[in-house]
Amino acid sequence: MDRDGVKSVDRDGDRVARGGRGTFSSLRIRNYRLFFTGAIVSNTGTWMARITQDWLVLSLTGSAAAVGITTALQFLPMLLFGLYGGVIADRYSKRLILLFSQAALGLCGLALAVLTLSGHVQVWHVYLVAFLLGMVTVVDNPTRQSFVSEMVGPDQLRNAVSLNSANFQSARLIGPAVAGVLIATVGSGWSFLLNGLFFLGPLTGLLLMRPSEFHKVERVPRGKGQLREGLRYVAGRPDLMWPIVLVGFVGTFGFNFPIWLTAFADDVYHVGAGTYGFLNTLMAAGSLAGALLAARRGSSRLRMVVVAAVAFGLLEIAAALSPSFWLFALLLVPIGMVGLTINVTANSAVQMATDPVMRGRVMSLYLMVFVGGTPIGAPLLGWITDTYGARVGFATGGLVSLTAAGVIGLVLAKVGGLRMAFAWHHGHPQVRFVARESRERLATAA
Repeated sequence: MDRDGVKSVDRDGDRVARGGRGTFSSLRIRNYRLFFTGAIVSNTGTWMARITQDWLVLSLTGSAAAVGITTALQFLPMLLFGLYGGVIADRYSKRLILLFSQAALGLCGLALAVLTLSGHVQVWHVYLVAFLLGMVTVVDNPTRQSFVSEMVGPDQLRNAVSLNSANFQSARLIGPAVAGVLIATVGSGWSFLLNGLFFLGPLTGLLLMRPSEFHKVERVPRGKGQLREGLRYVAGRPDLMWPIVLVGFVGTFGFNFPIWLTAFADDVYHVGAGTYGFLNTLMAAGSLAGALLAARRGSSRLRMVVVAAVAFGLLEIAAALSPSFWLFALLLVPIGMVGLTINVTANSAVQMATDPVMRGRVMSLYLMVFVGGTPIGAPLLGWITDTYGARVGFATGGLVSLTAAGVIGLVLAKVGGLRMAFAWHHGHPQVRFVARESRERLATAA
């Protein structure tokens, strides 16, 4: 890929489309199929536990800020140590790392189940388990992200990234609904227990994989300066840096849905856990649709990330100002769709643009800014929500996302070494960000 342009992102996307057409093309690969199947099970449990955790904290404290603190503690380790997780992912066997990390995540779920079912759970227990989950995901997240390329290879990478998101959002359709029923009928502890047991799914899939069928990736030997090397690599690549900066702002301020949905359910519309789960399910439906649409697209463009972020901010503001419950609920569907489009498009563009030997470190930086900013955004927006109300809190997140998209769009066009290029493709006008010094070559190729 050219260091300072996005033409090769489109070229990689074309290669993905040629390598295997169809929304589910990467599932023809046995190792990825095992990975995908195990993830369906564990993701369902994860969403059950996430919804249950937020509702439990709200029940124990009555505070949206406390929900924000829980979310912040879960993502604080990614902010503090996320880059080190990428170094580990580049250095060791990703399959072995995932066997240990998935087992540890399951044990965290079982520990919270024991505390809740025994009747001894306190809010500090939830805080502690959330922090421990965050410590495990420091290594687990960049490893899972970069492991996809070893299972499917470059031709199917974009499709597999999109299907991973579809997998996660499919589980989000089921998990919150099941959690709402369990909380209302038998209590929160059983939801945590099922979450812990569900991690047997990915562990089984990892054990059944055939290592001989992995795409070989060079391991990075132990050495000094590897973390700084990853940062310098991204800093010299505007096609990597600006999508990462944008998803950092959107992830930090625009993705605080546990805070806002609990507050809207409890304070604005005065509904119970079942309706809270229903709101999450609506958002998941939109996210799933966005993931499946992304799986069909053949390329990842920076323009799409910026446009989606603008739409995301506008939709959040509209939902915050919604005068009725059903309008608010319906707006969650396109919010989920556009939010997922931002993540998948930026994720796949960054992965396809990155040299394989650097992918773990680059993806750890991506995840660090996308979810690692939550310890900053969640308590702040939780405080705003508690102080000024759920509508102001939600609108604030949308306004920050909208502003970041506008500013970074201008930076891409005028400051970041890129410009807006207008060209005709198959008789239709196209607008894209390209490197200034590549103007002649890219204009003719378009």
